[in-house]
Amino acid sequence: MRRSAWGVAGWTLAAALPLAFLALFFLWPVLALVATGFVSDGDGGPRLDASGLPEVFGSARTGRVIAQTLAQAGLATVVSVLLGLPAAYALYRLDFPGRTLLRGILTVPFVLPTVVVGVAFSALVGPGGPLAWLGWDRSLAAIVAALAFFNVPLVARTVGGFWERIDDSGERAARILGAGHVRAWLTVTLPALAPALASAAALVFLFCATSFGVVLILGGRAFANVETEIYRLTVQFLDLRGAAVLSLAQFAIVGAALLVSARLRRSGERAVELRDAAPRAKRPGAADLPALLVFGLTVLLLHALPILALVLRSLRDASGGFSLANYAALAEPPVGLPLDAPVLTAIGLSVRIAAVAAILAMALGILIAFVLSRRPASRVLRRSQELFDGLVMLPLGVSAVTLGFGLLLTMHRPLGIGLDLRTSAALIPIAQALVALPLVVRILLPVLRGIDERLRFAAATLGAAPGTVLATIDLPMLGRSAGLALGFAFAASLGEFGATSFLVRPGEQTLPVAIAELVGHPAPGSYGAGLAAAVVLGALTAAVMLLAERLRFGGRLRLGGRGRSRGRGAGPIGGGRSGAGIGSPGRIAGDAPRREEIAWV
Repeated sequence: MRRSAWGVAGWTLAAALPLAFLALFFLWPVLALVATGFVSDGDGGPRLDASGLPEVFGSARTGRVIAQTLAQAGLATVVSVLLGLPAAYALYRLDFPGRTLLRGILTVPFVLPTVVVGVAFSALVGPGGPLAWLGWDRSLAAIVAALAFFNVPLVARTVGGFWERIDDSGERAARILGAGHVRAWLTVTLPALAPALASAAALVFLFCATSFGVVLILGGRAFANVETEIYRLTVQFLDLRGAAVLSLAQFAIVGAALLVSARLRRSGERAVELRDAAPRAKRPGAADLPALLVFGLTVLLLHALPILALVLRSLRDASGGFSLANYAALAEPPVGLPLDAPVLTAIGLSVRIAAVAAILAMALGILIAFVLSRRPASRVLRRSQELFDGLVMLPLGVSAVTLGFGLLLTMHRPLGIGLDLRTSAALIPIAQALVALPLVVRILLPVLRGIDERLRFAAATLGAAPGTVLATIDLPMLGRSAGLALGFAFAASLGEFGATSFLVRPGEQTLPVAIAELVGHPAPGSYGAGLAAAVVLGALTAAVMLLAERLRFGGRLRLGGRGRSRGRGAGPIGGGRSGAGIGSPGRIAGDAPRREEIAWV
């Protein structure tokens, strides 16, 4: 009885700590932000006032901003799906030299800082860029292309992870009965992929609708979306009430995208015939050339070309020649640059803050993953577990700009603490940890849920306490997945820009904030220094991401000294409850989650 009481207390504490953190630094700021739009100061003190709603939503600019947000997200989603489908086929259904390496490299675009990608496309299509003749500078086309840069790999890995386990006997049967290659794919394979495609599209739309850095750099005021408009109202006009009311539009867009994603995910959790293991990929043939051509052009033109333009233009000096002058300016900035300190100082600060944020996200993520990986017998506890899971995923659906704005409003001596956190650097790693937390949970949770319950039961039967079971079974199973989660958290925190832009203090710029200020300043040499700083940030993030990708497991869990596969026990379609969605139809127990599992809300 005493051991049971200690176990209950331990699990309660494991759930209470993340809940308290989320309540204080996420729910309270977001709800306070919403309340700001409905409260006004009068002679008798604060009073309820909804007059801001018709004032803001009746504005012609508000309607234009909302329409632009939907248009940008909708077009980018269509482009991402159309280009991601051939990439999924090439990477997950065909076998060619370097395929595994290419899979890992294509993870990098999804986690590159938005400010780096925005600057890269600006260097490509902006004044002086190699594609300036297209006239895409400050255009919708540039924004859509940059958003597709992030999300084509997401679609490829999400749909590809599902596609590689679909039984292809139906398509082969259609071919035997006389259907051509295209017709067999359209009538058999595409309907099977439809749930995964639809869910991926809903998720891509969510990410595009809440994009900040890309739209801020490439769109400016003319192509503002809801995110950048909230930032403009707050920073430039100090219109906190208008920004709070406008955030309601964003909540509606995000809520609709999450609802559609959840419905499509549930509709896709049906009896699709999947293989216990991925079928052997085939060698490319003549019929595969169109898909390979589209995939190759996507990699070269959409991903490689902007990065190459960024690197080359960072090496150009004022005279048009090649030099390292822009990189030298990072250490000793010339007079007139909008820097409070050398960019090298910003690099060091960003790395330290990202390290703290990653450790904080890991500590909370491990606790959350342990709680969510249990399988309680009580229906009430199962329902509570589902609500807890949804709460943990909320930061992925609420924009970083909204989060940073809310923290700025509420962290003036919170809970009576005699410290104004708004003047402290502590808020930045807290905000970054909130952004990275869902990624950490989505990496660790499928691994823990893939552990055979018989192992825990056997250990408990032999007298092991709950803590001993965790230490001897669960923690060792995390293994390299914990390193993968730490790498993702560090990379996401290092490039975080939305919330940090609100919370950064004068004299302590992080690297993404410094880049945005450099590329937007008219001082001579400022743009070149911004390009060089973007290359440094992109290289740091890519190095961390590639290292994290190498930490994934690549084998089977060994039980009783012999390798044994558990089949499709971890994904929702395979019968488990990984919560990862369509992107994780089934894994061998102990395998680290694929990248697509991280993305599902």
